[in-house]
Amino acid sequence: MAKKQNKKPQKVKVVRINFSWIYLLLIGGIIFMLLTSKGVPAQKIEWAQLEEMIQAGDVKEVQFVRNDFKGDVTVRPEKMNKYSDLFPGGKVPSSAPQFYFLTSSKFDPELEFARLNAFLDPQDRTKLVITNDAKIWENILEWVFPLILFILLWVWMFRGMGKNMGGGPGGGGMNPFNAGKTTGKEVDKDKVNVTFKDVAGLYGAKEEVMEIVDFLKNPQKYTALGGKIPKGALLVGPPGTGKTLLAKAVAGEANVPFFSMSGSDFVEMFVGVGASRVRDLFAQAKEKAPCIVFIDEIDAVGRARGKNAGWSSNDERENTLNQLLTEMDGFGTNSGVIVLAATNRADILDKALMRAGRFDRQINVTLPDLNERKEIFQVHLGKLKLSKDFDLEGIAKHTPGFSGADIANVCNEAALTAARRGKKAIDNQDFLDAVDRVVGGIERKKTLMSPEEKRLTAFHEAGHAVAGWLLPGCDPVLKVSIIPRGQALGITWSLPDERVMWSRTQMFDEMCCLVAGRIAEEIVNDGVPCTGALNDFERMTKMAYAMVSYYGMSEKVGNLSFYDAQGGYEFTKPYSEKTAELIDSEVRALVDDVTSRTRTLLTENWEGLEKLANILIDKEIIMSKDIEAIFGPKAGKHGEERLLPENQEQPEASAEAEPAADAPESAETGFVSTNTTDNE
Repeated sequence: MAKKQNKKPQKVKVVRINFSWIYLLLIGGIIFMLLTSKGVPAQKIEWAQLEEMIQAGDVKEVQFVRNDFKGDVTVRPEKMNKYSDLFPGGKVPSSAPQFYFLTSSKFDPELEFARLNAFLDPQDRTKLVITNDAKIWENILEWVFPLILFILLWVWMFRGMGKNMGGGPGGGGMNPFNAGKTTGKEVDKDKVNVTFKDVAGLYGAKEEVMEIVDFLKNPQKYTALGGKIPKGALLVGPPGTGKTLLAKAVAGEANVPFFSMSGSDFVEMFVGVGASRVRDLFAQAKEKAPCIVFIDEIDAVGRARGKNAGWSSNDERENTLNQLLTEMDGFGTNSGVIVLAATNRADILDKALMRAGRFDRQINVTLPDLNERKEIFQVHLGKLKLSKDFDLEGIAKHTPGFSGADIANVCNEAALTAARRGKKAIDNQDFLDAVDRVVGGIERKKTLMSPEEKRLTAFHEAGHAVAGWLLPGCDPVLKVSIIPRGQALGITWSLPDERVMWSRTQMFDEMCCLVAGRIAEEIVNDGVPCTGALNDFERMTKMAYAMVSYYGMSEKVGNLSFYDAQGGYEFTKPYSEKTAELIDSEVRALVDDVTSRTRTLLTENWEGLEKLANILIDKEIIMSKDIEAIFGPKAGKHGEERLLPENQEQPEASAEAEPAADAPESAETGFVSTNTTDNE
């Protein structure tokens, strides 16, 4: 017996009618009917010509419309050939009327036609028909047709533009009547393929967010003990650390409606639109509660009020923020609506927005550590073809301070580099070159450097390398290059320790390493300085002022801190001019002491520095093993003797790293570059 084949049921194709085409066809048909006519149109003649035609007995009938002062002339068929020259191309109309004439209001058709017919035989006389046109349909079409046409055009244009311009469920877009509707879109769970398994690292942040999702899935687990669902959670962290990715994972994991929009979507040029969109967003969220509302880059609308000179009580952004505050925790409660928000500028947000009851949790999404970087690399390496000797541990150690976005960029650059070299698999060198390109920029292979410029650059970078290798508080030097990259003529790479606390001695050693490039230039160039130390001096100056005015590392200034955690909104200095002079003098004394100690260090080790610079001139790139071959192992760190200012012999103090003000750029940005010689 033949086996029956299981035929899969065919899907029924649903044909959807696009009403826009119907509108276009309808309008086109009407315009075509108006522009086209049946046959040859009737020709206009004057009354004198009509008199001659009537007297000749050629006119059969005249229909005169009294209220239009117009007459339609029908010529006898056998007489039409006489008047063919009056028509374009000599083509005679096939239907009546063939002619028409216009008169004035004083014209009396009965009298005139009686006069003309009086001298004609009965069979040659012209029949006169006088009518009054009521014009009912003409009046109706005159008002109704434009109105219908306008409505059709309105519906077609704004409906189409609203969809094409991203109007969202509220039908925004170009429709002015829907300007106050929210542009937030409810995320379709079937289209989001990101889950918590796809989010590598972010251990603490992921646990916090997963608990919120678990609360929505199993509320009885928490409410049985009297707990309440949190109203909001704020994701705070540097750019590229995965805040939006974490929100996508929430959308993929949660079995509740998920609304997503950006903070800039609330801001419009129309007054009241932002507040209206906030109301509409939360109105939709209440209807589908329990649900989650995600606002990305909330700092666009949640900026602190009254701190900006350009803001006033009638500012549109301030009204939008006030409405957002009311909706999140106002007189009317939003039960079951959880607000997730993300920003990398939490310091400028309004305090009323940050309080408990609106954002109950502030989740810090920090830069990944070594183990987290390994997990992130594993996520991005899944689609790459790697060589068998690929070292994941080494690459993860080579990228301290890199964010998730930076790691994704490194993986992509490594693949492009291997493809550019014609390789069949990506090896470790491709990744190392990709890191160099991400950190320092693309190689400027066509940049021409004179022998003297190359020599000065080599000694400059060698000065950084020697100071970084001999000073215990500096990070270990990994590689030195004098190949121009980006805006730099040479770069010294180091591998910074993943630390958040900096001691005074560590910061002092780091400043010595920064100024070592300029001092090496001056020694080899007979005391003549160059412009290559701009970036070094900029970072050293910021570090020195941070030590004196932020971290209390000066005896004369004392344990005072003038750091503004709110982002510097104050327009006056929180100290007197005398204190400002004291800070400047302490900073200058600190920099002079750093310069003196660094010059002594390089002078004592000049033979090795000169040897290292010559190797760098020949090879253009040297590694840590080349430095170790000349100076021995890297100087130990904590607990060993180090260079200290003479006036700072008190016990070490520790400084907690703060953003934007502190010390080494390697700890601030995560880049492995210790120095950049700017081509200014």
